[in-house]
Amino acid sequence: MAKVEYIPIKSNNALVVHPDLAVLSALQPVLSQRGFVPILARDLPTALLAISQHRFELCILSMAISEKSDGWALAAVLRMCFPHAFVAMIASKPDLLMLQTAINTGVSQLYLASESPATNAEAILRDYSRWDAASKLQ
Repeated sequence: MAKVEYIPIKSNNALVVHPDLAVLSALQPVLSQRGFVPILARDLPTALLAISQHRFELCILSMAISEKSDGWALAAVLRMCFPHAFVAMIASKPDLLMLQTAINTGVSQLYLASESPATNAEAILRDYSRWDAASKLQ
């Protein structure tokens, strides 16, 4: 099998997958203001199509997209496709099993669904900036 070489262009695309349109609407302008091109999806088929057509530096997912925990499987796919991306999961109150799942699926950071979308967006972008700066030092 031939190795596929990608064009090394820094895209600054951000994938946001959440079933709630209000959350997507709140995250989109914040990401745009920070220089990202937000690609929005409300379901798994749309998210998979976006993954096949774009490269992502930042991925923001809901733990529950169509079903209770299908965000974890998508997070694992994103980690495999984009190993250097920051993967943020918006989830309910975390417990030990959730933290273990986050580690096993390659989620970079968990954020509480009980927080407002604007608060989560600011926290995600702050953590992404720290993560990006640290990855450039390596």
